[in-house]
Amino acid sequence: MKTKFLSITEAMNQGKGEVAIRGWVYRERGSNKLKFIVLRDSTNIIQCVLEKEKFKKQWSDIDKLQIEASIEIEGEIKKEDRAPSGFEIHAKKFNLVGESIEFPINKDLNEELLGDRRHLWLRSRKMTAIMKIRDTILDAMREHWHKKGFYEFNTPSIIGLQCEGGATLFDVDYFGKKLHLAQTWQLHAEPGIFGLEKIFTIQPSFRAEKSKTSRHLTEFWHAEMEVAWEKFPYLQDDAEELIKHIVKKVLEKNEEELKILERNPSKLKPILKKRFPRMTYTEALKILEQKKMKISWGKDLRTIEEDKLSELYDTPIIVTHYPKDVKAFYMKEAEEHPKEGKVVLGFDMIAPDGYGEIVGASQREESIEKLSQNLKNQGEKPEDYEFYFDTRRYGSVPHGGYGMGVERVISWICGLDTIKDAMPYPRTMTRFYP
Repeated sequence: MKTKFLSITEAMNQGKGEVAIRGWVYRERGSNKLKFIVLRDSTNIIQCVLEKEKFKKQWSDIDKLQIEASIEIEGEIKKEDRAPSGFEIHAKKFNLVGESIEFPINKDLNEELLGDRRHLWLRSRKMTAIMKIRDTILDAMREHWHKKGFYEFNTPSIIGLQCEGGATLFDVDYFGKKLHLAQTWQLHAEPGIFGLEKIFTIQPSFRAEKSKTSRHLTEFWHAEMEVAWEKFPYLQDDAEELIKHIVKKVLEKNEEELKILERNPSKLKPILKKRFPRMTYTEALKILEQKKMKISWGKDLRTIEEDKLSELYDTPIIVTHYPKDVKAFYMKEAEEHPKEGKVVLGFDMIAPDGYGEIVGASQREESIEKLSQNLKNQGEKPEDYEFYFDTRRYGSVPHGGYGMGVERVISWICGLDTIKDAMPYPRTMTRFYP
């Protein structure tokens, strides 16, 4: 009869009796008579005890075991408070599946060398914990929008137009034509709402920003939504509800992973209980001025200003009504604007703990004349956007949407030092391998 292998968590849930498990050597120690092997699989770690008396013919293999060798163990599981995860298996059968000799990762490696060995660093408990939380977050996003009647809708990654600024475009040689990698689904998503009304996507976006900060990636996963018939307040409410749902799911499903990452859940719990503060850009400048940080009206908020604002709250904050000149051409101008100048019906959501902007949103401009002028002001040719203008020519309706940087949300929720750890294979200015 074929051996039925349990995961380590399943074996620990069984608690006693005979079990068979398999995995990779996480740690090993012992003498020429007794070996303690801490085994890991995708679910947990457990200590296994192997006595030479029981494995005389196999002892040379057992004695030579190194980190990351793959093995199978059968034996009796017992509670053991001194063991790393509270259980211990006294082995009766052992099988070496795959050798590992001088695994090239140790505690002395710096970030750059870990990046070179990313394909192996993914095995670490830290990266495994982050990837499990990432899975929860992606699932929570889909669950949130599907419950509201949204449809998942995908758009091209190779496009012929800029949407968020031509300076950050990656060019692509497309059969002799100069095209670009998409910065957002924006322009191709809006036509979709006239059939499906409520749509979302979770797909890669690309920004050729020459930035080496801990917050920037050149390729990132973008969760975006677009909705017909709704206006500015709906977008703010939905973004807040989405973040609350994500945090709720992580706290429910990923308690152990947060422990591994040493992320205190109490830092996340206020998100579920409190309404996110909402303030206009002008109000934000007044708050910053009170904190000895004076910003001229009309300038976009930089990282340093966002961080100062985030220090003042234990939840994300929503900053609305930014100056029109610092925002994208498709954002709808507010009918009422402050004495300082024109503003748009757009907002940024800023995460606490200095993790920066995680959501950018707006109600969309419906006037072809205003869109055309905005494009001219940005040095673009309105005639290149005729397909986009068609959405305004034939039955236009109030609509809007937002984009959420998936890795920024993961970084904040996990309490990571760098956004590069929020995805399996990060891409930056200098990192494109492995």
